[in-house]
Amino acid sequence: MISFLVCLALLIGGYFVYGNLVNNIFNPDDRETPAVRINDGVDYVVMPQWKLFLIQLLNIAGLGPIFGAMQGALWGPVVFLWITFGTIFAGGVHDFFSGMMSERNDGASISEVCGIYLGGLMQNVMRVFSVVLLVMVGTVFAVGPAGLIVTLFSNGGAQGLVVNKEIWLWIILAYYFIATFISIDKIIGKIYPIFGICLIIMALGVAFGIFTKPEYVIPEIWSNFRNMHPSGTPVWSFMFITVACGAISGFHATQSPLMARCMKSEKQGHFVFYGAMVCEGIIALIWAAAGCSLYEVTGGLNTGLAEIMKNGQSAAIYDVCQKTMGGVGIALAMLGVIACPITSGDTAFRSARLTLADWFKVDQKNWKNRLLLCVPLLGIGAIVGHMDYSIVWRYFSWTNQTLAMIVLWTASMYLYKAKKNYWLTAVPATFMSAVSMTYFFCAKECLNLGTAVAYPVGIVLAVVFLGIFIRATKKQTA
Repeated sequence: MISFLVCLALLIGGYFVYGNLVNNIFNPDDRETPAVRINDGVDYVVMPQWKLFLIQLLNIAGLGPIFGAMQGALWGPVVFLWITFGTIFAGGVHDFFSGMMSERNDGASISEVCGIYLGGLMQNVMRVFSVVLLVMVGTVFAVGPAGLIVTLFSNGGAQGLVVNKEIWLWIILAYYFIATFISIDKIIGKIYPIFGICLIIMALGVAFGIFTKPEYVIPEIWSNFRNMHPSGTPVWSFMFITVACGAISGFHATQSPLMARCMKSEKQGHFVFYGAMVCEGIIALIWAAAGCSLYEVTGGLNTGLAEIMKNGQSAAIYDVCQKTMGGVGIALAMLGVIACPITSGDTAFRSARLTLADWFKVDQKNWKNRLLLCVPLLGIGAIVGHMDYSIVWRYFSWTNQTLAMIVLWTASMYLYKAKKNYWLTAVPATFMSAVSMTYFFCAKECLNLGTAVAYPVGIVLAVVFLGIFIRATKKQTA
């Protein structure tokens, strides 16, 4: 288990060393924050730092660092490297700057922030990207729990309305409406910290179970430095897209402004934004380790993990918790796979409301204006909720990482204009451009042109994007 422990130590050390470097380059100060200056009692509300951290963690996490990491484990322990270095050098940086750039611009949604630094065209692209992504996330995180609740009641022998998936979907969407509509401190500020703690306890319980049961051994990276995916799916760039929230996720950039509107001081940003991402990386590392160590390997391929994952997200998470923690684990698993996605879904719709409000300049202090946006958003969510779940999720994955790429380029321009070290974000932006473009040309749900075309085209386009950025900086200088 040496490689697992080394990666864990690197993640913790990354928060204190690289996280501090990122924080010092941004240089937070004592200026009055939007939460204090604009305080409207709805979206701009001052909350304590510990709540901000736990809410941010739950907002960005959900089932992302759990199921995404387990899917990533299909490639073997090589996924530990992406989770570790992706979190430190890409995900943490992305989350920190998405939150702090919003903080410096009155808590603006990420699409508006992108417009400020990359221009009107990119602003409109991001507006559309953000709203589509957020509706997909909110919908996916309503359909999944609804199905699980029905399964639980069915297994218990129940009949009638409680085993009707359609009814549970509408109940969850009704909750989304309430959470999206009312003040952020009424529901989100009160119950999210509790669920955030549960998410951490669940991950620690899985880690404890792996370490204390001799039949489970986490494989070493150097002994398994190869592609162990049973289907032979390439590591590049499929693994980087699949792990998503466990290393870097554009969805996080849509959530960070929620907490940027609730911070009392800019100096809380390191802990709230970078810290929450590192915590999510640790959770992802633990779940990836579970995927690599609990299931049978046949002919050097993770066949056992692939088999359990055929039964769906919920079944895989349930199985891991049962194997590592027994009865307590099952209870935590049920809480996790029901509560965590729902709590990410409602903040997704809340972020969509705020994105539209910033887009069309609709004041959200007035309850009628909030209603004007909430009703059509949840209506669209209900329509999308009846589409094929797997199709929605596949398109979410690529859209998610493409948004992360754009946010990193935005942060690079911000740093350039501030006369600071923009390579801090330009390097991961170039890397994520290669990941996103390669996947777009290669994946079946996109252009499906095969690796022979996708690999060189993806890398060339990433270099082109870097060239465009450098040219833009020279224009700014001129």
